[in-house]
Amino acid sequence: MADLSAVPRGRSKLVYIEGEAVALFHTDEGQIYALENRCTHARGNLCEGTVHDGAVTCPLHDARFDLATGEVLSLPARRSVAAYQVKVEGDQILISRAPVERAEPARSQGASKSRQSRGDDDVDIDDELPDLDALDKALLNELQWNFPLSETPWAALAGAIGTTEQDVMARVEQLRREGIIRQVSAIFDTRKLGYKSSLVAVRVPEERIEEAAAIISSHPGVSHNYRRAHHFNIWFTLAVPPGADLDEHLARLAAAAQVEKIRKLPTLKLYKIGVKLDMNKDETALHKERGKEEKIISGEHGLPAAQRRALTERDRAFIRELQEDLPTIKRPFNPIAARLGVSTADIFAWMNEMAELGYMRRFAAILRHQRAGFTANGMAVFKVPESRIDEVGPIVAGFPQVSHCYRRPVYEDWPYNLFGMIHARSVENCEQIAADIAKEIGIDDYIILYSTEEFKKTRVRYFVDWELPEAVRAGAPSA
Repeated sequence: MADLSAVPRGRSKLVYIEGEAVALFHTDEGQIYALENRCTHARGNLCEGTVHDGAVTCPLHDARFDLATGEVLSLPARRSVAAYQVKVEGDQILISRAPVERAEPARSQGASKSRQSRGDDDVDIDDELPDLDALDKALLNELQWNFPLSETPWAALAGAIGTTEQDVMARVEQLRREGIIRQVSAIFDTRKLGYKSSLVAVRVPEERIEEAAAIISSHPGVSHNYRRAHHFNIWFTLAVPPGADLDEHLARLAAAAQVEKIRKLPTLKLYKIGVKLDMNKDETALHKERGKEEKIISGEHGLPAAQRRALTERDRAFIRELQEDLPTIKRPFNPIAARLGVSTADIFAWMNEMAELGYMRRFAAILRHQRAGFTANGMAVFKVPESRIDEVGPIVAGFPQVSHCYRRPVYEDWPYNLFGMIHARSVENCEQIAADIAKEIGIDDYIILYSTEEFKKTRVRYFVDWELPEAVRAGAPSA
């Protein structure tokens, strides 16, 4: 339900129905429409798009959707969005979660079946996102966990999945264009590099949530920032470099965003970190194989701190280069070696050393969960007795659908101390996996928090110059 006066003619408004973000449009002609807010191409906010001739154009990449039916009308989007039934009663707009029924869509120019080159082959592109073929899925699995550190990694990957180097390179580029591959790079341990970080939950008045989220996202140390359907309605991660005061940065950020409540939730114990989206298997059945194939990356990888040598300026230079996206060229490490003034053999030896010391977790591709088909990503949080937490934590970490598992502090208004991030292809699957976990650990006091809006998601960039925005610099920490 929304007030008609809140959406004047020619305007749009973002509303939430049972936690679902919905774009509400009031056209110049007086018609009112409701669409799923996120564009199916790159999740742009449709409520910020341009409305013309019965359609809305996404502000990011100009995909167009029919206001009445949600049908996709032009590329780069290939899947339609949900359209919801609306009616006006007095000065109220009533929105039903029941989707508008569609007739078989007529193809429009730009959304019709077209051809796109992939190496030596051509593939069909339909309105709907095409299914990944067996080689795509095999390649994505290899990229996530078995990336070869060699002079010619794409050729090595080709040998692993049974195709040619040229085909692998073409597929990687296509998967990048599709938005499935976010980045291929070294992945470092934030804490072991000397950075201080924390998950943070804040409460912001609903009418100020977009403004507050923009201020929070402007901080260069914020890598993830989400709206969640909870009393604490913005959740973000903040990391600051060695020598910086995390609490001071957090206080200034909270003051600038004018939050009502803030809960700092740092990692007290890490049981698992490592996203592996299995592109072939049904995630609801993976627990049957737990312990056989799942590789758990714990916080104890590498040498103990007392045996770990300190980082040098040379190490920091290597980190600055290798944290960036690897180019899709035959010898991708050559330009990196040239910029560093070393050989590629030096780079591989350095990465092996960093992995042994524990500074580097792995070299791998990071996927965009939604684009890879894992559209339900729920943060399952459990209230576990302190006496059982170290028993239960490794069990939850053992589920292959869980990518991150941490122990975090509790507060009077936040009693959950064990966090597990679940990745699934549907909300139903996510709920089933959480229920399976709860049954196995014997804990029934838990909730699942889903992100209803993504404000920011990026990688922390280490050992680079920062410039805090004026709004954050001016934020005065409370006494």
